[in-house]
Amino acid sequence: MASAPAINIGISDDNRARIAEGLSRLLADSYTLYLKTHNFHWNVTGPMFNTLHTMFMAQYTELHTAVDDIAERIRALGFHAPGSYSQFAALTSVAEETGVPKAQDMIRQLVEGHETVARTARSLFPIVDEAADEPSADLLTQRMQVHEKTAWMLRSLLE
Repeated sequence: MASAPAINIGISDDNRARIAEGLSRLLADSYTLYLKTHNFHWNVTGPMFNTLHTMFMAQYTELHTAVDDIAERIRALGFHAPGSYSQFAALTSVAEETGVPKAQDMIRQLVEGHETVARTARSLFPIVDEAADEPSADLLTQRMQVHEKTAWMLRSLLE
């Protein structure tokens, strides 16, 4: 059986592994936030129902696309992307919600979730910069922009 071809994209094996590990944490955070947002979309009630139901749908739809982009970057670096609940649970920093909180608490939790994902993305920049991995840096920048803007919009609902 032939071995897999070596990957020679100008990033050392060690740096590719470190970046893939970090992106795996970002993927787990993003997927956990996706699941939480989808849960809140299904279960939100109250006077802001229509606004939040629609907003949450837009947010989980964006996250659905993002998890694919993150996983594909991990694969491009030559590693397998995590893809199970148990792997995500072990890797994520986003708190899971198993209950059905009130709408205002849903918003607060999503603010915290988006801020957490932004911090995870930001934490990867030292290794990405060291490796001159511009594609991963671009992905991280895009993700931080989305999560910071979404957190701001959600925070605005709490005022």
